[in-house]
Amino acid sequence: MAVLGKGAAHGACSLLHAAGTGYGASMALDLPILVRILDKKSKRELHDEDGLLPHVADAWKNAGHEFPIDKADMHWAVQSRIPVREGLKSSSALCVAAVRALCDSTGTDLELHEIVAIAVDAQVRAEITLTGSIDDTWACATGGWKLINANEPDVAQGVLLEGDGPAREDWKVLVVSRGPREARPTLEDFLPHQQQFIQALNAVQEGNALVALTLNGRGVVGATKDQRARILANDALVNGARAAGPTGSGTAIVIVIPIQLEGVIKRIKSWYANKHPEFDVIETSFINPEKKDAEE
Repeated sequence: MAVLGKGAAHGACSLLHAAGTGYGASMALDLPILVRILDKKSKRELHDEDGLLPHVADAWKNAGHEFPIDKADMHWAVQSRIPVREGLKSSSALCVAAVRALCDSTGTDLELHEIVAIAVDAQVRAEITLTGSIDDTWACATGGWKLINANEPDVAQGVLLEGDGPAREDWKVLVVSRGPREARPTLEDFLPHQQQFIQALNAVQEGNALVALTLNGRGVVGATKDQRARILANDALVNGARAAGPTGSGTAIVIVIPIQLEGVIKRIKSWYANKHPEFDVIETSFINPEKKDAEE
């Protein structure tokens, strides 16, 4: 069995759900994923719950690119630390990593916006996204965050603002993983809660990513009618977190704490372990842009 190519990406969390205002932003998280292209089927189970990889191949071909070998003889392998269907951008990350694996396997050199465009096309083809997930896909492909216009068909032209986000060395991120969502909300579910998303948009425009995360989470609670998420986020804030809220349209709660407050971090972890032992708490951090990303 030969590895023909491999590609990596990472998860992210929402700062602004694009269904709320038509503008979206997500922040990169250190939740890695690796996709490999093989010439024979792996013995390990393929983790592609939404059947995205065939759509990645179709989007790749539609963009005018060739496959490393005959498509029928090409197989995928996925290793991921991103909980699926919880709002942590597992689908966007999978598509980005798969496109990078195709690039690696064929010696194709693409600009970052071209990788994002193919990954977005794959998600649209799979019909798993409300808004195109453009902001999510940018965040899974690079560090920091980008504010995007979800109604702009040109992925590169749709980027309105960008930022490094909260510094990795200053903040601890805890993710309360509650399992896959049972249903995805509709666009209409977000309309009554537009004011919360407008406030989150204002915070993003002012560069206040942590304020946006919390405000966006309150809007998502209303749209998804997930009152338990509201309680879980409030518990974190009461216990000393600087930001907390559900992410995406999923179930996970993202909590941000100053990294030097070790006592607060331990207290919050202990709180969820004792009060909600059925949930997993994942420790991670933000990913800021690399120097070369910032220069670009």
